[in-house]
Amino acid sequence: MSKETDLKRVLDLGLVAIIRAPSGDRLLEVAEALYAGGIDVIEVTFTVPGILDVIKLLREKIGDRVLLGAGTVLDPESARAAILAGAEYIVTPTVNTEVIQLCQRYGKVVMTGAFTPTEILTAWEAGADIVKVFPADVGGPSYLKAVHGPLPQIRLLPTGGVDLETLPTFVKAGACAVGLGSALVEKDALEKGDMKRVQELAEAYVAKMKEARGQ
Repeated sequence: MSKETDLKRVLDLGLVAIIRAPSGDRLLEVAEALYAGGIDVIEVTFTVPGILDVIKLLREKIGDRVLLGAGTVLDPESARAAILAGAEYIVTPTVNTEVIQLCQRYGKVVMTGAFTPTEILTAWEAGADIVKVFPADVGGPSYLKAVHGPLPQIRLLPTGGVDLETLPTFVKAGACAVGLGSALVEKDALEKGDMKRVQELAEAYVAKMKEARGQ
């Protein structure tokens, strides 16, 4: 698929599921449960041991049903390795213009982590497709709204502090989408292998996003 198609997929759903785990053993199950619940944009982070093998496995088993991305990418070398393993988009925790340039070179969506207005504008001007406002729980929706006011052209994706209660407020504040970590894939559910809980939460977030958008 094209970069434009992938970006539209992220923006249409408005939800990016972020999976962090002490091992990659259950990530296929988690991805299947998220997909069953209606979330087909999934990010696995570089903090997961054997992440490149996990990406290859997920791509092999799930294919294009899920838009698979790699997160916590700190350098262009890691970004390239993830793309070659099958990642369709790259997410960083900080502004790294070399990662942005590499993603542009390969025609991949890049979501760049930033926090201050200067960082956010720097990421956007460097070519980020979406700027991940992180950590969004510092300042909350009011901070996002304050930043969005003078920078309405920038696609902002808050990550951290987004849950079922705060999601509508973040959307109203100007979020083009939101990143969901442990509020979606709960640590307890992951440890117990409770995929029913993962699916139910995915369904709840999909419904909440549609409601927040008035769809």
